[in-house]
Amino acid sequence: MLNNIGPAGLLLIAIVVLVLFGRGKIAGLMGEVGKGITSFKRGIKEGADEIEHERRNAAADAARDVTPEKEKV
Repeated sequence: MLNNIGPAGLLLIAIVVLVLFGRGKIAGLMGEVGKGITSFKRGIKEGADEIEHERRNAAADAARDVTPEKEKV
């Protein structure tokens, strides 16, 4: 169905949306979409940083010598 829409059809749809919602509402909506994308990217980065931090802590814990003092030679 969407394969049959050409450039003229897309232009007509854009004009109808602009007339129905107005330029201000569309600009505001796009601003909110941009904020949402930015927030999503920030959340992904923070999650990745947290996982990396936990991985480093686990590696440091695994490398620590936990041999009791009596058994050390």
